[in-house]
Amino acid sequence: MVQSANYPQKPKAERLAVLLEGIHPSAVEALKRDGYTRIVTHEKALSGAELRDAVREAHFLGVRSRTQLTAEVLQNAGLLTAVGCYCIGTNQVDLNEAMRLGIPVFNAPFSNTRSVAELVLAQIIMLVRGIPQKNAILHRGGWTKSAADSYEVRGKTLGIVGYGHIGTQIGVLAEQLGMSVVFHDIAAQLPIGNAAELDSLEALLAVSDVVTLHVPQTPQTDNLIGPAQIAMMKPGSHLINASRGTVVDIDALAAALQSRHLHGAAIDVFPVEPQGNDATFTSPLIQFDNVILTPHIGGSTLEAQVNIGKEVTAKLIRYSNNGSTTSAVNFPEVALPEHTGDSRILHIHKNVPGVLAQVNERLSAGGINITAQYLGTRDTIGYVVIDVDRAASQTALEALSAVPETIRCRLLY
Repeated sequence: MVQSANYPQKPKAERLAVLLEGIHPSAVEALKRDGYTRIVTHEKALSGAELRDAVREAHFLGVRSRTQLTAEVLQNAGLLTAVGCYCIGTNQVDLNEAMRLGIPVFNAPFSNTRSVAELVLAQIIMLVRGIPQKNAILHRGGWTKSAADSYEVRGKTLGIVGYGHIGTQIGVLAEQLGMSVVFHDIAAQLPIGNAAELDSLEALLAVSDVVTLHVPQTPQTDNLIGPAQIAMMKPGSHLINASRGTVVDIDALAAALQSRHLHGAAIDVFPVEPQGNDATFTSPLIQFDNVILTPHIGGSTLEAQVNIGKEVTAKLIRYSNNGSTTSAVNFPEVALPEHTGDSRILHIHKNVPGVLAQVNERLSAGGINITAQYLGTRDTIGYVVIDVDRAASQTALEALSAVPETIRCRLLY
């Protein structure tokens, strides 16, 4: 059971979990197993007044990529304890506002890794073999049986930009097909298998038959692949983007395809994407038979959705029940042991000097014994977790809630 200085105490069965955008039932199952039975699900994204109404009494809120959690929405969710992004990206959440309000945000950075890697591997083979254009010709009633511009991937060089969880797995799979793998990352990474690290993006572009992008959306990756970078790529090479839509200059890519400098591309993400399945998709790339276009489905497999549902929900439950914030994207990361016997107080406060001293002074003045204490800070907030004797828990909660810099304070029994 959780008690807070900011919202009424409620047992698990009375707390509301709101899951939007057709999040997999594995999330609901995990919540129910832990005793959270008040669960509302929506198949689509919500916006405006409908979204504000839906989150007003939510304890947990789960979204995917389309629901926009703006500062206004978050401020309207006075009972909200944590947000779960059931995907990799968190750009749909105002992370700074969530942090200011003391709301940790969790995501699923690893659960769809295999799904994305398999799609990219399939695209590599299809592009190098020239299958997309041959497929398009047959759909129009034509017949072009030719080996022109059709190659095996064995012996070709795959360049991976961004050598994280997805990039490394693609490298391993590509090597099994006989490809040579090179990679470039802004951070030092340990090569897996026979992959070779290159010192610069320019060096990678110059030697790769296929370039695949796996970088986050940051100011540094905005138009990372523009006219200059495409010009550096090998004539006849291919480009794959399954990372973020802003990483590739689409007009520059279209020009390179038109001139036949590039012989193909596979794009799963776009700078502007339709907001629903009934919307119209437009892009300069739709004119090219040698381009594979997919609707942001790199991680959209049933296996990935099951795993994402489990992963993110487990993080929400662990924070609610235990206070652990490991892997939160906007919050101090504090890994906590299970609390048994004692009560645990979660104190979220402004990250200014002297708060921890105030916390300890108030507990000392109340004669409250601290059995364990954990502290983490990040940017503008601090997070201190304190285990105290159960008999003194209510007194401790009231004392810490009175600290002027307090944002939120909860008591776990």
